[in-house]
Amino acid sequence: MKLKELESCLQQVDVFENPKLLLEQYPTRPHIAACMLYTIHNTFADIEDKVVADLGCGCGVLSIGASMLGAGLSLGFDIDEDALEIFKTNAEEFELTNIDMIQCDICSLPSNVFTKSVDTVIMNPPFGTKHNKGMDMTFLKIALQMARTSVYSLHKTSTRAHIQKKAADWQVKMEVVAG
Repeated sequence: MKLKELESCLQQVDVFENPKLLLEQYPTRPHIAACMLYTIHNTFADIEDKVVADLGCGCGVLSIGASMLGAGLSLGFDIDEDALEIFKTNAEEFELTNIDMIQCDICSLPSNVFTKSVDTVIMNPPFGTKHNKGMDMTFLKIALQMARTSVYSLHKTSTRAHIQKKAADWQVKMEVVAG
């Protein structure tokens, strides 16, 4: 699938009508989602035939894109039932069968529940700027526990140095793919 085709499909994904500020719900724009997923798929081969988890999936744009790019299974995790209802409708409209969603607070799960349970984690985590400070780092830590291979995450450029320091502390290799 070409980048423009993927972006065009992702523009059809419904988003929140009433985003919940405390959950920092904001849609991942189709252009950003398409570029992220296209790069992960074509440069790193971390989507096709892989088990892909989308943490804080919201309405499912990243999960749906991963599914369209041939993920063996795309799993969306979110705490919000309303977001998952929109996600479910989106997945049904695209007639995707290699996709599922799990309602849970991933931050409250025991740390070993999903250890190395998926190949790839993709996410646009809550940044923790409005409510739960440092939530993006909590999501990153959980993603690193879950992923067997790689974690791809969107972050504000202003937090790059902090994330690089944390990656060094956690002894994981970090690469800025797009800046």
